[in-house]
Amino acid sequence: MERCAVFVDAGYLFAQGSTALTGSKKARTQLSLDPSVVISELKAIAAAKAPDAKLLRIYWYDGAFGGSRPTTDQATLAILDDVKLRLGFINSHGQQKGVDSLIVTDMIELARLKSISDAVLLSGDEDVRVGVQIAQNYGVRIHLLGIAPIRGSQSQQLMQEADTTSEWGADVVAKFLSTREDSEEVIKVAVEKTTSAVVVETEDSDGTSAKIEITVSTFVAELGESDIQGVKAYWETDRGVPSELDRKLLPICGAAIGRKLEREEMTHMRTCFKNYVEKRLSE
Repeated sequence: MERCAVFVDAGYLFAQGSTALTGSKKARTQLSLDPSVVISELKAIAAAKAPDAKLLRIYWYDGAFGGSRPTTDQATLAILDDVKLRLGFINSHGQQKGVDSLIVTDMIELARLKSISDAVLLSGDEDVRVGVQIAQNYGVRIHLLGIAPIRGSQSQQLMQEADTTSEWGADVVAKFLSTREDSEEVIKVAVEKTTSAVVVETEDSDGTSAKIEITVSTFVAELGESDIQGVKAYWETDRGVPSELDRKLLPICGAAIGRKLEREEMTHMRTCFKNYVEKRLSE
């Protein structure tokens, strides 16, 4: 039976996707992904490139802080049908590591076991070329997918190795990727709303707990519906505040009270986050 697997380097998708939309690479915190739409688009390209093959699954490769805890986007993707989430790690410099080796290993193993006849590869990294070469030696056809403009974003050697090449333009990328308000602007808005609020009957003399609660309430209210659903998906396997949201929320609350949060205040912040997200989920 002919089967096709899709291999997605999420780092490439976000970096080149944001470039296609805005003309420059944007940080992950400035981008919003619609997981169900991007998976539909990947299935469509697989069907077009290998029309006689059934889809095996879509492998989504990304980095994670600590190498294990997913972001809300990753958690949402992981529970979708036909998707396998594979995580490398992000080092202290914010660099994605271990992803290319995961792609190469999976591609070679699936080819060796004759589990696939075709592979769609969304990547631009020269380091995955060896996986392409070996998979082809086992008889697998490699369909390389890029995001325009591919010149300069994909290895020329990788493009030459592929059996077919194609690209997504900004019109396709805009279906599943969009920019969101910059985190610094979110901090500004949240702090302004907090400082303008009237805080009464607080447990502490300076109203710290109330300021944190109001700030968290504002932060959660400004999250998109996809973010809220991402937190819900995250809570299927993990507890607490997803790491990428925790890293945003801590400085926002710190700015609201004029200093870094103490341990008890962090606990209060995270409890408030849980309560307000649950409230939105119940609405």
